[in-house]
Amino acid sequence: MKFNNIKHVYFDLDHTLWDFDKNSALTFEVIFKEENIGLETQDFLNTYIPINMEYWAKYRNNLVSKESLRVGRLRDSFKALKIQVSDEVIDNLSNRYISVLPSFNHLLQDTKETLKYLRPNYKLHIITNGFEEIQHNKMQNSQISEYFDTITTSEEAGVKKPHLQIFNIALLKANATPENSIMIGDSYEADIEGAKNAGLQAVFFDYYDKKEIMQVPQIQKLKDLRMYL
Repeated sequence: MKFNNIKHVYFDLDHTLWDFDKNSALTFEVIFKEENIGLETQDFLNTYIPINMEYWAKYRNNLVSKESLRVGRLRDSFKALKIQVSDEVIDNLSNRYISVLPSFNHLLQDTKETLKYLRPNYKLHIITNGFEEIQHNKMQNSQISEYFDTITTSEEAGVKKPHLQIFNIALLKANATPENSIMIGDSYEADIEGAKNAGLQAVFFDYYDKKEIMQVPQIQKLKDLRMYL
């Protein structure tokens, strides 16, 4: 099944193109060493990842601020692990995490090959809830910026996916219409429901390989977009 009349392809960034989990783990290794945190990175991540996901869900729904997310996810993780870490160290870790994270540039499998395949026939774009100050750096350092015509961040839009306004802004920037646009992302709530509510087509990137029944096409590998585009 091919999507017809598509001219604009919108991607989420983290967990869709940019290998957030791998790059984040490498970042924690660096900053834990700097702050002499005597803790295995993987042990920390086992606790941190679900807490971080909860904070991002709250952030999408405006239940916590950006600063509360940055600090709270670390504080709650150390608390859950029963490790005492001062507020000063948590602040340092929070700031260093944001600084160091974009210096790692691992992409998910098939990212560049997929972008090269799509680029001759479509205008490519990014819509991301990630922090403005690092999303552009992530793309530049991983050498994928050249493939994209526009990047729309939630901080620029003033709202986060799945809010209708961020999709409308992204469409306006690209001179696109919902009817000729499609969204690919790993968050069903933020990317797929948000896109569908804005009138776009959508493909769910099943990043965690759950293979759940969806009301939209889903892929487990980026190269499988060739079945639809």
